[in-house]
Amino acid sequence: MTTTMKKLLKGSMPGFLMVCLGMLMASCSDFLEENPQNSVAQNNFYTTEQDALSAVNAIYAYLGSYNLDGTGPFPGNTAGVYHSTFWVTVGLASDNLMNNQAGAIQNDQLATFSYNAENGNFLEIWRVHYKAIYLANIAIERIPGITMDETLKNRLVNEAKFLRGLLYFNLVRLFGSIPLLLEENAPLNPEAAAEEAIYTQIINDLTDAEALPPDGSIEEGRATRGAAQSLLALVHLTLKDYENAAAKALSVIESGSYALWDNFGDVFKLSSRGGKEAIFSIGFGDAGGAISFWEVGQFNVRLLPRELSTERANVSNTQGWQTATQDLYESYAPTDERRAVTFMTEFPDDEGNVITLDKIYIKKYWDEPADPTAGGSVNDFPVIRYAEVLLIYAEAQAALGNFDVANDYLNLVRNRANLENVSINEISAFNEAILMERRKEFVAEGKRWFDLVRMEKLDEKVHQAKDEAYETPIPTLGPDYYQFPIPQEEKDVNENLQ
Repeated sequence: MTTTMKKLLKGSMPGFLMVCLGMLMASCSDFLEENPQNSVAQNNFYTTEQDALSAVNAIYAYLGSYNLDGTGPFPGNTAGVYHSTFWVTVGLASDNLMNNQAGAIQNDQLATFSYNAENGNFLEIWRVHYKAIYLANIAIERIPGITMDETLKNRLVNEAKFLRGLLYFNLVRLFGSIPLLLEENAPLNPEAAAEEAIYTQIINDLTDAEALPPDGSIEEGRATRGAAQSLLALVHLTLKDYENAAAKALSVIESGSYALWDNFGDVFKLSSRGGKEAIFSIGFGDAGGAISFWEVGQFNVRLLPRELSTERANVSNTQGWQTATQDLYESYAPTDERRAVTFMTEFPDDEGNVITLDKIYIKKYWDEPADPTAGGSVNDFPVIRYAEVLLIYAEAQAALGNFDVANDYLNLVRNRANLENVSINEISAFNEAILMERRKEFVAEGKRWFDLVRMEKLDEKVHQAKDEAYETPIPTLGPDYYQFPIPQEEKDVNENLQ
């Protein structure tokens, strides 16, 4: 099971590796430049079993935050791959989220689809992903040469391959044709690879990762066989390879390792971290107040209203920077139990007075009894949950014409939300139902833009949700908007990305 990284990382990374990794974290082109002292440090490091563990743990750490020694692509910024920018970007560039962060022009541009290659979010996403990929490449290349337990060696290499596959899956969907770097010593100005080649590598990495131990027989916080198979199912679904998508999803379902919580609200309780519905998550935590090399999460900081911090004495640092669209809120039936868990439209102050909010905020990550201060969230970011595997299987089976099976698995998710069964036997109607169910199930989980692009519904759904919210019309969102532009700064330093 996956949970916070505290158990995974505690005592696992010597100080000199932190310094070594810090030197590696310059811009995407800078890390390809040789530094003799850096090379000596690396060559001396990868010699023991502990070195191998530390090398892989460094990749995991980078998924949450990377504030090692104040260096990195954005010095002083603690954001890692899943810290916030990634899921905020794909939420704003959809029909789900609005920007409420004053002065964050890059987020306004995303919400209104007025962005270009200069948008700072794209640059941060690009660089933190490639930094983590670089760390994965080092682990995959160096660990096989270490004299150590062979079972552990193979497991660590496959964990690194899982993480590399996940990172490239994010990047290829976001940017399309991109550099495919698979070795520690990569070209200074790499050329972009074809999307087909990138997907082939993703599938190869994740297929190797299927050799990982199953959930429950490996240290909490690490990739597992179930995680690899679940991500493979989503990759195949994205490629419209429905036979393989269904097969991989069914392998996860039949493993018996996962199940839905009875109540949707239980999914986001702190006590549920690493629980039966979590297949792969990114842990955030403060290790009892001492930051190691991860940060507390940004969910509640960004999604809970500022008024909570002013009207509740024990609540702090809720900023309300991203809010839900009215269209998202109204997409839930009154009987759908997910609506009350997901959204906040009012709350009681310390005196019991009801504070009515003028926007719709997202509260599902706040386990108030366990985390009364709210702004210091230690909840996990769910990369993939069991509910998604059920919906992947349902969608794939419908595409294969097996509507009875497809409806059964769609209804498992609907029933948990207190919704009645559906019986849909036409593919376009079923896909619309799946798209709606995924929307309501995975709010602020970094899914929606990918889903709208995959189903070619971006233009329809965004205009439906946002046209009345903005004076400046949102453009027609055709295929040109199905990928984001490669960051201009990266194109400026690499002529092969023009």
